Amino acid sequence: MEVKNRIIVALDVPDLEEAIQVLDSVRENVDTVKIGYPLALSQGLDSISTIKEEFGCQVIADFKVADIPETNLKIADLTFHAGADAIIVHGFVGDDSAQACMDSAQRNGGEIFLLTEMSHPGASKFIKPVSLDIARMGVKMGIKNFVGPSTRLDRLEKIREVIGPDSFLISPGVGAQGGDPKDTLKFADAIIIGRSIYLSKDPELAIQSFINSIEE
Repeated sequence: MEVKNRIIVALDVPDLEEAIQVLDSVRENVDTVKIGYPLALSQGLDSISTIKEEFGCQVIADFKVADIPETNLKIADLTFHAGADAIIVHGFVGDDSAQACMDSAQRNGGEIFLLTEMSHPGASKFIKPVSLDIARMGVKMGIKNFVGPSTRLDRLEKIREVIGPDSFLISPGVGAQGGDPKDTLKFADAIIIGRSIYLSKDPELAIQSFINSIEE
């Protein structure tokens, strides 16, 4: 997956009109968005197809799928049928559950991103101790796309070492959570920015400031 300006905008808002307004402001600078539960649960899965049709962008569904294989398969199928290009999948539930999502992606012409470690402080308690094992599992399964935290660059660097230079690594936590865009992109292929964009009075100016900081 190629990402314009190496920035993915996270639309973690519950209102479709608001999401569309934000995207309309930044459409010249981004071609990939991440849609999570706030929008999907509030507006339905049709919000994915609406945004794709309106902006022609790539959509990553951040559903952090984490269930038994049979349920994962149903979730992934529904998500891809709604128009998502990729879906984020938790790795801690094991290879069989991740494989179910891979099977759905292959059947529907989509991709999966394996979540190794999250960006919030609480992730240090349970996920951090096994995140490199999750990354190794993903590599063994043939997964090429991964998610790792910008808020812990030492961990992001280790995840990159495990998955290798040819895997595609995206990183949340830039901006409101404190992650630095330029430092994160030393290890990640693209950064995910949410609140710093959609809560800004001027999303276009906000995203341009991130682009400038990356290019400096």
